[in-house]
Amino acid sequence: MSKYLVFKFIAIGIVELVLLVALSMVDNLVSARKAYRDVALRSIADGAAGPQQLNGPVWVLPYRWQSVSPPDETGKRETKWVDGELHVLPEKLIVNGQLHTFARKRDIYQALLYNADLRISGSFKLPANGGLSPDAAVEWGLPYLAVGLSDMRGIKQSPSALWGEDKLVVAFQPGTRLKSMEQGMHALLPSYDGKAATVDFDFHLNVGGMDQFSVMPLGRDTEVSLGSNWASPSFVGRFLPDDRHVGNDGFNARWRTSWFATNLNEQFDRCFSGSCDTFNGNALSVRMIDPVDVYAQTDRAVKYGFLFISLTFATFFLTEVMRRIAIHPIQYGLVGLSLAIFFLLLLSLAEQLPFYVAYLSAAVACVVQNLFYGSYALGGRKAGLAYGSLLATLYGVLYLLLCVEDFALLCGSILLFALLTVAMVLTRKVDWYQLTGSSDAAG
Repeated sequence: MSKYLVFKFIAIGIVELVLLVALSMVDNLVSARKAYRDVALRSIADGAAGPQQLNGPVWVLPYRWQSVSPPDETGKRETKWVDGELHVLPEKLIVNGQLHTFARKRDIYQALLYNADLRISGSFKLPANGGLSPDAAVEWGLPYLAVGLSDMRGIKQSPSALWGEDKLVVAFQPGTRLKSMEQGMHALLPSYDGKAATVDFDFHLNVGGMDQFSVMPLGRDTEVSLGSNWASPSFVGRFLPDDRHVGNDGFNARWRTSWFATNLNEQFDRCFSGSCDTFNGNALSVRMIDPVDVYAQTDRAVKYGFLFISLTFATFFLTEVMRRIAIHPIQYGLVGLSLAIFFLLLLSLAEQLPFYVAYLSAAVACVVQNLFYGSYALGGRKAGLAYGSLLATLYGVLYLLLCVEDFALLCGSILLFALLTVAMVLTRKVDWYQLTGSSDAAG
């Protein structure tokens, strides 16, 4: 191989390594800007309610029962009163809600907040004598309704509930009075008479939050229906909606579940002993996600940067071979630097504009710049136009790869195969021995 080609390959390799460092710096900048965004979102969350999870309601009955010990050696028995607490989960739990979303900005960043307008209804099946032995000596305390909520700052108005057949209005007060629910509220209920009964409940709750809303399906049978004006929901958790509709005007989703699927009645009891991880994993949740995370999209685009530069350099080299012109390594470097700066432009514009507008603006700027420079570096306007057209096609394919994340590998593989096929077709008649000055080796 001629010394010229050896020098050219080494020089191009060095230029690519330098540009790889430049791409790495852009990638680090993307991570840094994302960290700044997260700090801004946390500051918004500090001044507003965070993700909300509704736990409950739970019917709670404090009581005291008389414990009598077995007789000792003298036949005496020790009698003492022991405090206890009965927790009854709903027999039927129905949650209907509308989540109205709105944006709140901090500098150039914005967070998605919501107001959840909820109606929570259902019934409790209260056991006779609190589920204790009919012969037990018991003193009943005053029962109350406990409702857990992740962030009480989201409640703007004091709620109240309708209880029983008489629709008795009971007002909620701060605090759940339950160890397993750190935040929430409770409402004092009428005295318990020890008789078995089925009691209905119904209340409205308006709560603000951010990013995610969840409902713990505590009912023996639970139905949750949620709707929103946000068109990009992400349904998370162990249980996905049975029915859902997502359109440009928002979404509607409906869950149905029972204790046969969740075993929440036992998990709720275990949670009082401190083991709540399994219990918390059963929430029915929806996240209002940003359909275009500019930092995630830009980071994915940067991952293709080295491939972009390599394909461009390959195009330059093939042009040298086909047109028999000389392109200096500095010209390779300038073109490669232009491609690297594209990703910096994309990041800075995407923070201010919709991502597709930012991408189009950065791509057009770089294509025009390279088309102008390529007309001189490649020895003619036609060659420059061909190179500009190829670069525009590459930017279009990259945008396609960013949009079809699930098929990115397939599309990328097809692209590389197609480009290799084109290169093989274009160079099928090239005498590489003559090109490298090693024609003697062919004989």
